Amino acid sequence: MFASAVRTVHRHLDVDGVDVFYRESLPERADAPVLLLLHGFPSGSHQFRGLIDALGSHYRLIAPDYPGSGHTRVPDGFTYSFDRLADITEGFVQRLGLDRFVMYVFDFGAPVGFRIAERHPERIAGLVVQNGNAYAEGLSDTARGLLGLTSETPGAQDAVRAVLTLDATRSQYETGVPAPDLVAPDGWTLDQHFLDLPGRKEAQQALIFDYHSNVERYDAWQEWLRRHTPPTLITWGSNDPFFTEPGARAYLRDLPDAELHLFDTGHFALETHLPEIAPLIADFLDRAWK
Repeated sequence: MFASAVRTVHRHLDVDGVDVFYRESLPERADAPVLLLLHGFPSGSHQFRGLIDALGSHYRLIAPDYPGSGHTRVPDGFTYSFDRLADITEGFVQRLGLDRFVMYVFDFGAPVGFRIAERHPERIAGLVVQNGNAYAEGLSDTARGLLGLTSETPGAQDAVRAVLTLDATRSQYETGVPAPDLVAPDGWTLDQHFLDLPGRKEAQQALIFDYHSNVERYDAWQEWLRRHTPPTLITWGSNDPFFTEPGARAYLRDLPDAELHLFDTGHFALETHLPEIAPLIADFLDRAWK
């Protein structure tokens, strides 16, 4: 006897001239808790396919692609910055009529998500933080070196281009993973397919050069956490070469009631530990939604 299959739709939505692609599960209950899934670099909504399959029958999971990622298409002249990613994601949320949701923030999803949280704290029913950094101590030396680059830094363009290759993309998935054969090749090959599309490397370069704007907002985001104290689940790959374990533990300073789970894996923790993480998220959604 097979369990009921998850029904997932794949749609496009116009948000201020940006053709936003997104995946959405259709749960059995119309009033199911909503989880907004915000993806990371250099990935897209496809990184959540396994989680959607695991939880989509009981929860409404929604995963958009940012401008410059996945299947989302932008008009000529679009300016890539984290403020603009947040603008489009905020518009996407409004177009879908989402007035309350739990937000999953991973990697780039943290600066996008925390901007939305600052603008609309009333909509945030809770946070799932998976290797989504908001503390200076969570930045490794590698991350500081890359994310501290600006367009004026000598050799910066070459340094960024070096992390947009297939070898570098694969390394992001496998570094810190004790058993790399648990990581399917589909993720990094699909990521690289999108990175190799016209204009995508320039988009990602612009976002990396803008990353300093996120670090500059860390204090404000920490103050937001202290003021609003959202229910929070932290699931973190403790061997992440970019966003280190101290960054996970730092959340507990501002959210002492947060639930922290560390996993012996790298940056893309869902690739290796979905069976452990999915039940934690399901239990958290049930509690946070109430």
